[in-house]
Amino acid sequence: MKKINLFAGLKDFLILWSSQTASSLGTSMTSFALVIWVYSQDETASSLTFMTICLFLPTILFRFIAGTMADRWNKKRMILFCDLVAACGTLTILILYSFSLLQVWHLYLINFLLSFMDSFQVPASTVATSLLVPQEQYTRVSGLQSFSGSVVSILAPALGSVLLAWGGLTVVLIIDLVSFAIAFITLLVFIKIPEKQQNTDDNSEPFLKSCLSGICFLQKNAALLRIILFFAVINFFAKLGGDGMMSVFVLSKTGGNQNALSMVETANALGVLMGSLLIMGIKPAVRKTRAIFISCAIAFGVGNALLSFSDSLWFWILTSVISCIATTILGANLTVIMRTHVPIHMQGRVFSARDTIMNASIPLGLFLGGILADYIFEPFMMSPSVVQHGLSLLFGSAKGSGVAVIFFLVGIIGFIISIAALKDPLYKKLDQSGDS
Repeated sequence: MKKINLFAGLKDFLILWSSQTASSLGTSMTSFALVIWVYSQDETASSLTFMTICLFLPTILFRFIAGTMADRWNKKRMILFCDLVAACGTLTILILYSFSLLQVWHLYLINFLLSFMDSFQVPASTVATSLLVPQEQYTRVSGLQSFSGSVVSILAPALGSVLLAWGGLTVVLIIDLVSFAIAFITLLVFIKIPEKQQNTDDNSEPFLKSCLSGICFLQKNAALLRIILFFAVINFFAKLGGDGMMSVFVLSKTGGNQNALSMVETANALGVLMGSLLIMGIKPAVRKTRAIFISCAIAFGVGNALLSFSDSLWFWILTSVISCIATTILGANLTVIMRTHVPIHMQGRVFSARDTIMNASIPLGLFLGGILADYIFEPFMMSPSVVQHGLSLLFGSAKGSGVAVIFFLVGIIGFIISIAALKDPLYKKLDQSGDS
């Protein structure tokens, strides 16, 4: 009997993936260490929040342009250039810190620059992966990428803490630069990314029109546009609930116990890891849209609604693991659908349009979640009334009970939306093979 090679055709991808994972671990440890450093300067949440904003905004503002450039330009050179700029950012932090000149506002500027580079690197890397990987391996590759992401999420805080205690921020930054050098040299010397023949019309059309062509492509493909808009709505509710408010929920419920929050975040990473292993080990789903919507319903039902009823840390850990397994399965199948139905010469632009549409609702979800928690639900659950008494039987009346109510409502709404999507016949078109 002929032995089946699960990783057939993935040699170059596996080499690149391994080196990029090492670099990602170094970057994640630096991010963790910088959060600790920034908080030690003034102990305010706003300083950390603004760092996140600086990392988030450029990916929305510049992704359309980046997608067009990823389709037109050499992918390998784009990735190398973006990596080099990112390394310069880390080196700048190291120099400033070594001479005791580093200030919080320096990190705001550097984070904005790094996010700007990431806006270009992500679409280039996405298209490069499609060029390196056989189509029948798309699902397995998505699982590998989720696997590496979860491993990094698990190891980075632990290793970052050890390195900070042993050698301080300087050691963390040096290791980040070393991991970058490994990834940079590996891509430069050992990996050849094939360049697919460009569409003549794409190269001749005006740049601005080319930037908008991703939106035009989606407008002509109703099923793809529908599922992207579906996830724009889902992302709004996810950030309004467990995905965006989990730290608030855990810290308020436990009286600011950072160890409890760390355990829940580790559980999330373990869930992604388990989901990734599951994706790599099982046969790809035939009806991918069905897998997506069922997984989404489970994530909301378990990770929001069910979690909201308990004050037990171990129950939060269990529900977080289950929710993240479902979310990982969802993400892998969505990626396969996109790669299958979008021609490779347009993937940079279309994927950028997808990310912009799907992520545009996230800031509103985060903002509204904080407002609802601080000014409506938390005060309401602290003020005796008939309705409050009924809700307190399910969610308690101590600090954090208002956030629990938000989780429950978001979980029910997300579950209903996901199940309703199963009945939409338009999505069935996405289960058919596309031309890439």
